[in-house]
Amino acid sequence: MSSTRAAPAPPSRRPARERGGADDTRLTWRNRLYRFDMRYMPYLMIAPFFLLFIVFGLFPLLFNAVVSLRNYRLDDPTLPYWAGFENFSRLVADEDFWNALYNTFGIFLLSTLPQLLLALMVASLLNRKLRAQTWWRVGVLLPYVTPIVASTMVFSVFFSRDFGMANWALGLLGIGGADDPIDWRADKLHAWIAIATMVNWKWIGYNALLYLAAMQSIPRDVYEASAIDGAGQWKQLWRITVPMIQPVVVFTVILSTIGGLQLFTEPMLFDPNAQAATGGPNGEWQTIAQLIYKVGWKDLNLGYAAAMSWALFLIILVVAGLNYLLTNRLSGGRR
Repeated sequence: MSSTRAAPAPPSRRPARERGGADDTRLTWRNRLYRFDMRYMPYLMIAPFFLLFIVFGLFPLLFNAVVSLRNYRLDDPTLPYWAGFENFSRLVADEDFWNALYNTFGIFLLSTLPQLLLALMVASLLNRKLRAQTWWRVGVLLPYVTPIVASTMVFSVFFSRDFGMANWALGLLGIGGADDPIDWRADKLHAWIAIATMVNWKWIGYNALLYLAAMQSIPRDVYEASAIDGAGQWKQLWRITVPMIQPVVVFTVILSTIGGLQLFTEPMLFDPNAQAATGGPNGEWQTIAQLIYKVGWKDLNLGYAAAMSWALFLIILVVAGLNYLLTNRLSGGRR
């Protein structure tokens, strides 16, 4: 008995036109995803930052501008709503504001200039071949990672009048002594020096590592050629290093300007009666940031405090711009 098997049916194939249509569809979607990835994905990746900035940065700034034009007192809500520019015009005759501005610039000058110069010199030393380089580089950063409240409290004891180590060290040099100790909280100059010392101690190492990172990119051939021409290390620092790291120098100058004019924690905790935010019995070291806090949250005049904060904002813009132009000119004006 013979059995016959049917021949297998040929595989079904789609028409060439149908295959080409599916390939074109996949290619179209792939192109769309590629265009979306190239055009829109970068904006989606950075969008969270700008959303957070709008909510926590731009909106408070604009709201603060509105508050500065109002009679916004927490203890007297019956005042007229709008004050116009009355809060700003009041600043011109406010002795407390000018005293705080004077103190702020005094501490700023005593801290920023020595801080950046010493940071530049420390970075130049760390840029040489030293033993235990990593240990030294980490060591200069320790003051920066120390909590600012803890370091300020230690310095407040360090600059104590009767039992402070500052007076003890100066006594060894024949300055002051046990019979005539320096009262660091009695006058402006000594208070400024004490607060500036706290700021310099914390930020010299941070700025030094920024300068060091920039110095690492300078070719050694430049220093070798200048040494052959007879340039010493000091001349190399100011004629070669500083001009070639000029962008980083400008960055640190602007950053130090913003931080120095907003100084708050160090002068606040230097006062034994910190909650009063007066910066000493007669405002010897009261900064603008302290005054804004006092007017807004101690005197409950938020409208006037907002006007002070906007005045400080404009002052910072002007001073930062002047520092940028001056630094750019002194460092060679490469950019």
